[in-house]
Amino acid sequence: MTPEIAGQEMFRAYCASCHGLDGRGKGPAAPALKKQPPDLTLFSKKNGGKFPRTRVNSVLEGNDFITEHGSRDMPIWGDAFRAANREESMVKIKVRNLTAYIESIQQK
Repeated sequence: MTPEIAGQEMFRAYCASCHGLDGRGKGPAAPALKKQPPDLTLFSKKNGGKFPRTRVNSVLEGNDFITEHGSRDMPIWGDAFRAANREESMVKIKVRNLTAYIESIQQK
């Protein structure tokens, strides 16, 4: 299984409810949120044509505070991946695969 395929499966499980299957921020849970989820397909465009891999990784691991993802007391991404598998190397692989998928859906 390629990193993008593995990442796509994780995206569907963890992200699509808010960000939508296409990553454009229109998932079924989005209307219930106080702030509209961002369009994840625009990261490269908004970053001068370069995908901000380090920033995305940091958000997914729960190292960067994103208000919409919960408080610092309950970071969703890093803890969710660690709950499924306590081995840190597996958490890193999951984050890398999810990041690769988000990179693959960037608008050109």
